[in-house]
Amino acid sequence: MRENDKPNIAAGDFSEALALMTRLPVSAPGARRAAAAWAWPLAGALVAGLAGLAAGLALWLGLSAAVAAGLALAVQMALTGALHEDGLADCADGFWGGADRARRLEIMRDSRIGSYGVLALVLGVGLRWALLTGLFAAGHVMAPLMAAAALSRAPMAALMHALPGARSDGLSARTGRPSRDTVTLAVVVALLVGLITSGFAALAGAVLAGLAAWATASVARNRIGGQTGDVLGASQQLAEIGALAGLAIWMTG
Repeated sequence: MRENDKPNIAAGDFSEALALMTRLPVSAPGARRAAAAWAWPLAGALVAGLAGLAAGLALWLGLSAAVAAGLALAVQMALTGALHEDGLADCADGFWGGADRARRLEIMRDSRIGSYGVLALVLGVGLRWALLTGLFAAGHVMAPLMAAAALSRAPMAALMHALPGARSDGLSARTGRPSRDTVTLAVVVALLVGLITSGFAALAGAVLAGLAAWATASVARNRIGGQTGDVLGASQQLAEIGALAGLAIWMTG
């Protein structure tokens, strides 16, 4: 059932976002659930900021932009427990490995990874690595990391609002569906983070991130009739690639 929440800001929302989206040792009651979705872009920005510090240190020590980009990705994956990467792999395996909806959902729940999942991870990480390497080489480190992290997490709230749950259990079902107002606030927060860190380049990132999320939602509706936690994770990964591409076009073109 969709949450009847208003876009009010509770003191514990940021903690709830961190507890849900990261492996950071944060204690949160979880009572707000989908009502705290507006804070997801802030949680992403914090993770990206820590990754940016690691990348900046690597560059200061004289390591290459490619090494720094790889380190930034590794830090993000460690802090999130590769939650979103896992969703991308599961969706790739399920969407294209199952003959019908029931089988696709069954495959997505299987912890084993198949050929489609491996390919999706290689391409997804590879594209993010290449885009970050180009941005780092051009002197842009913290800004694109934080902007892309924020811009890619607001679409998760949008997909939860727009699409019905494809199953009655799982992380997405337990979290609930955010209201339109909460989604709007999440988008505003993500855009503010992007504009503050990257200026108007964030608008290009937002457009491509939105297109990537829309494509993910369209495929998910067609293949399984709605969204799951894995679909949300996949949407974040693809939206982040889109956001980084938009930022790179604007900042290095």
